[in-house]
Amino acid sequence: MLQRPKPTDSEADLLREQEHFLTSGAPSAANVVRRPDKRRGEAGEAERDSGETGGSQRDVVTIEDLPDQLPSLTPAPPKKSRFKAGRVTFEDEDAEERLDRSDTHISAVLSKIVPPQSSAGGKKSIFARQIAAQRLKEGKTADFRKQNLPTETSMDIDQPPAVSGPTLVSGQGLGGSDSSGETMRIHKENQAKLQAMSQSEILEEQQKLLSQLDPGLVEFVRSRKAQSVPSAASPSKHAEDKSNKEDLPLQNASRELKSASANVLFQKGQEVEMEGEEEEEEEEEEEVSPPPAVTEEDLPVKPQKEWVHMDKLEPEKLEWMRDLPAPRRKGTKKAMQARFDFTGSLIAPTEDLPTHLGLHHHGEEPERAGYSLKELFLLSRSQIIQQRNLALSTLANILSKARAGEYLSVLKGNMVSSLLDAGLVFLLRFALDDSVEGVMSAAVHTLKALLVSAEDEECLDCTFSWFRGLASFPLLPTAQEEEDEEDEGLDESLKETAKEKEERKSDHDVARQDVIKGLLKMKLLPRLRYILEVVRPSPRVVQDVLEILTRIARHSSSSATQVLDCPRLMETVMSEFLPTSWSPLASLPPLSIYGLPLASAVKLLRVLATSGRHACARLLNSLGVRERLSCLLSAEPSELLLEPTEALRITTEAYRLWAVSAGYGQACKLYIDLYPALVKTLQSVHRVLSPSDPLLPLQLQRLLAQLSLLTQVTHTAGCHQELQAGMVSSQGDECPPPPPVSWGHVTGLQAALLGHLKGFLKSLDNPVQKDSSLTVIPAYLVYLEAYYHQLSRQNCFKPVETLQELELLTSEVLLPLMSHDSVQGLMKNLESSSVVCNLQQSSHLGPETTPNLPGLACSGWRNRPGLVVPSSPFPLLTGLGLLVETITGIHKGLSKKFTGLLLSKPLISYLHRCSQATPKLSHTRAWLLRHEHHLLYLLLRLAHRQVPTEPEVAKHASLYHQVALVLLPWLLPGSEYLAHELLSTIIFSKDFISEGHSGGPEAVELGELKLHEETQQHTSPSLQTVGALLREACVQLPSIRGCFLTHLAHLESSVLVSRDAILGHNPWIKSHLLPELTGPILPLDWPFLPLVSLYERTGVSDGGGLAVEELPQGSLQAVTHCLQWLLLLEVWREDTIKAVLPVAKLARLSCVFLCSSDLFLERPVQKLTWGLFRLLTRGSRLDSLDLNEPPPGLASFQDLYSALLAQYEAVSFGDRLFGCWVLLPLQRRYSATMRLAVFGEHVGMLRSLGVTLAQLSIPIERFTSPPEDSLPVLRLYFRSLVTGTLKFSWCPVLYVVALSHVNSFIFSQDAAAQEVEIARHSMLRKIYYLTDEMLKNHLLLFRLPQQHSELGFNTYEQLPPIRAKRLANVVGLQDSSNDKGD
Repeated sequence: MLQRPKPTDSEADLLREQEHFLTSGAPSAANVVRRPDKRRGEAGEAERDSGETGGSQRDVVTIEDLPDQLPSLTPAPPKKSRFKAGRVTFEDEDAEERLDRSDTHISAVLSKIVPPQSSAGGKKSIFARQIAAQRLKEGKTADFRKQNLPTETSMDIDQPPAVSGPTLVSGQGLGGSDSSGETMRIHKENQAKLQAMSQSEILEEQQKLLSQLDPGLVEFVRSRKAQSVPSAASPSKHAEDKSNKEDLPLQNASRELKSASANVLFQKGQEVEMEGEEEEEEEEEEEVSPPPAVTEEDLPVKPQKEWVHMDKLEPEKLEWMRDLPAPRRKGTKKAMQARFDFTGSLIAPTEDLPTHLGLHHHGEEPERAGYSLKELFLLSRSQIIQQRNLALSTLANILSKARAGEYLSVLKGNMVSSLLDAGLVFLLRFALDDSVEGVMSAAVHTLKALLVSAEDEECLDCTFSWFRGLASFPLLPTAQEEEDEEDEGLDESLKETAKEKEERKSDHDVARQDVIKGLLKMKLLPRLRYILEVVRPSPRVVQDVLEILTRIARHSSSSATQVLDCPRLMETVMSEFLPTSWSPLASLPPLSIYGLPLASAVKLLRVLATSGRHACARLLNSLGVRERLSCLLSAEPSELLLEPTEALRITTEAYRLWAVSAGYGQACKLYIDLYPALVKTLQSVHRVLSPSDPLLPLQLQRLLAQLSLLTQVTHTAGCHQELQAGMVSSQGDECPPPPPVSWGHVTGLQAALLGHLKGFLKSLDNPVQKDSSLTVIPAYLVYLEAYYHQLSRQNCFKPVETLQELELLTSEVLLPLMSHDSVQGLMKNLESSSVVCNLQQSSHLGPETTPNLPGLACSGWRNRPGLVVPSSPFPLLTGLGLLVETITGIHKGLSKKFTGLLLSKPLISYLHRCSQATPKLSHTRAWLLRHEHHLLYLLLRLAHRQVPTEPEVAKHASLYHQVALVLLPWLLPGSEYLAHELLSTIIFSKDFISEGHSGGPEAVELGELKLHEETQQHTSPSLQTVGALLREACVQLPSIRGCFLTHLAHLESSVLVSRDAILGHNPWIKSHLLPELTGPILPLDWPFLPLVSLYERTGVSDGGGLAVEELPQGSLQAVTHCLQWLLLLEVWREDTIKAVLPVAKLARLSCVFLCSSDLFLERPVQKLTWGLFRLLTRGSRLDSLDLNEPPPGLASFQDLYSALLAQYEAVSFGDRLFGCWVLLPLQRRYSATMRLAVFGEHVGMLRSLGVTLAQLSIPIERFTSPPEDSLPVLRLYFRSLVTGTLKFSWCPVLYVVALSHVNSFIFSQDAAAQEVEIARHSMLRKIYYLTDEMLKNHLLLFRLPQQHSELGFNTYEQLPPIRAKRLANVVGLQDSSNDKGD
């Protein structure tokens, strides 16, 4: 017997065993079989038999019973690689694909071996391999090709071809030695039957088989046919067509799978892909036959035999030399991967571009031109400099087009967000450190494209000369950071500060929340300083760096401070790009801009100065900005030895920087020094503004900047006298020092500027000069407002002369301006230009703005209506309203002159639109909304002066009041003074609530009486008391105003800061950077503020008791005034608080019951709360009350309701008002959780919940319909009834509710689960055996709820037959079961 070798065998033992094996003649366990090597181009055995032999053959070892599928290999523990960190991978890259590319394990190698393809095409199926193994066992050859098998029989051909053997029937599993013979016998029998059948019989049997067989089996048969060897005779045309149709879905499916795998760009970010157009199936891509294999004739160089290892042709390695296939449309409705050219333009998937453009050098989808974002990221980290440069430049172009909104209609997802999520910030930061200047320059340009929007900057520059245009919001992210769980429950002293948390975060976490802050954390500023100081790049790179620094300075005051504090950064900017002297330009454009003054450098200084007065003082005093301003502005632009365009730009920016400084009361000594130059410039205004001048737009911007400077200097000079007196009285301790410029220094310019204004007014009649005149007139009006506002505060103010001067100004300038056709035409654009009225105009570019990199979304602002375009009336009307507000404050009699402005049809229509609008807050709207709020406020101020005296204007008092009410919660940080003025004047003014003195309360009473008669309700107190409550509220309006102003006292410091900025108290202004945009000044539910603040001070503690024993002094009066104001708004101004959800109103009003044990029992509070409850529970309003939605500020309404129930049990004393409040959430349509709370945890309150059905203003049907479907609630209803916890005399409403639901449940005919049926039978049996006959009759004979009947429901006189039958069945079943038990 043969034995396996042992480890202890010697060499002699092994030789002896080998000899023994050879002499025994036993079959070997493994055979050597020659197989063709496809990679070497070897032929198969059939070809070798016919004489074709070539090259060396490989020995392939085959082992019996070796499974075809490789066993699953358990991987070893992963090894840490020190090279892994250096690899650049993408988040969406499939780990399996990456492993397949790099894994050298035996399973990976074997899986890549391509099996030899038979002449039929395609590899063998599992069944074919099993047949081969079986025949190998029987000693036959393993290659089917020697048998020359013809095409298999198909169910789709006309005539079955003659075959010599079966292809589907293998005979595997048949017993006996002659299994193959049995197989052939079966095959011949099948062939004979098929030949005896007609064509129609074959088709009939085919359809019968197809209907009976499993579809998967049918698909297998067809796939076997597709893989079979074609016969010598060609099949019929029908067979070819059928085969093509059947193969097409398979190929399409594989194509779709390949397309889907290339779709995803980044896994975490949103997809950026092309939106595919939906096409019909017949329009899908046609089947393309595979290209023929590469032959030796196709090669440009023929291989020679003497070449080592080059004598064999390897076609698969030469596929790359073929021409690319033509691009074709994907046959799928799924989105396709976006590809871009080097300019950032999107390439259509069907576009066939030539290969010499360099857009086909990528592996995925080689036939499609262009690069995907994923491929550009890979190229940007290439070792080849040109590839890095090209990839970064392409990314810059893509970012520029994305910010311009060019991809919105063709790409799905947010391009900028996807790039940021993929790590673009880190990619650019690494590229900035590149030692190659070209790559570094491309990285700077890409970073500028990411951070800076040129159109945003243009819009901000255009609004600089507007009222408060030099102020701006910091561009901080709006997303709120989540509070760390680690700090929860810690003492305040132990919690980490915001700075400590920031330092602990990684660069990735910081950049994910705030891109600018992340870049600063990654030391961007020192790198930019190095680029400017050491590398000294090209002019474009310098401009990009300065624009990046400007965007960083706009981020926040802390970022601006970091720019100022960066070592040698600002010194480099000042010395290289703002020198005090420079040489004339040798060429245009200059090859280097080092040593030349740049407008972008002056703009950077201006934005830094905007961040705060201390930053401005550092610039002026420490960095030499004062000398630079004197150098740039002392000469005409043509004398600056600069290119004319750049000269105008730099002087414009210098004036703006000076205006910002003067806005703090600084750099005013410079005004005295440069006064002659300013006068000379103003004298040449009309000469410079020539319509034929190609530089006219720049000249206009320069003039507007000069007017902004003069406006700020005038405000500063107006404060000189007050500061001088304050310094004397306080010895300079708390008062700023007076500025060097006084009122006498500015009075001389007013006459000249007024003459300019009159000249521009006349120019409105000239069509050529009209546009430029309309551009500059608003700035003149703002200047005149500053002059007259400060004039009225001076000791030299002469009232009589000033009044006469104002009358002349009104009659000669303002009234002709208002009535001019050009201005009237502009006013027709009010609604189309408004941001408030057109929410979509400022949100259509929203997708390309990201939370961690906010912008103003001004792309394409010139091509659409808006506040900033030349056709907008907002700057002109704002300047006019500002001047009118000032001069009517000085000369009260002039207000009636401007009645026509308030009564104009465009303005009335605009105000109506505003009163119905609900604008949303974001950075993209806030900077424009601020200017629109200014105009609305000024119009309301003018209405406040005219409503008491002008009857025509008073007719629209309700409209003005409604606009004031909706404007108040819109006002943004920085406008606190406007909110205070609205509350003090218009909001609580009797003149604007015209209903209060024109029969409004009486009309409400009549309406309630009519409703009372129609419904025959007997309520307590009756509804008609609302009229009396409204009359009392109108009388108390001054007290109500005082109450709200008292509760807003915490805003006093913000109001004072805002007042200084709006009224031009420049020396007191700390920063022109507005407060962070966290939301409006006042919440939407500000009318509830006194009530909510009282609850927060004295509310219910966790245990259910009160936090304080007694209310603060004046609390009752404050609550009364709050409820009076709410009642007035609900009756006459319901639309103004429609933004407050009904559930939020109910939650806020619940504070009446929660903040004290007896506040709700006070008579005035009781009456007002009853009135509000009646209003909130009317039909339409009750339908909109959704308690399943959590109120703002609360996790859920159920939590609030639990507190209400605990308070009711503790202190209600059966109060009917409190009882109605508790009953309201028990309506059937609300959550069963609240009903479970009443009948489960707080069942004791049923003893005192004595609200009658007549007192409940809610229809009882809302509690009883539809029938209850919660089994726990039904069981609690039944238990409370039968145990006597719930009685009609104690709790009439819930008694009827429980009766109705239990009755409906026990007599329901609906099919239900077994548990429910058992509960029904149990309840019915218990009711039948009740000893309380009255309750038993109520439960069995209940018919319908009836709110105005004595019991609240009606009953049957006797049990209806269907109920009697059911009762008999249930009770009879119980009795029979008891008898059986006996």
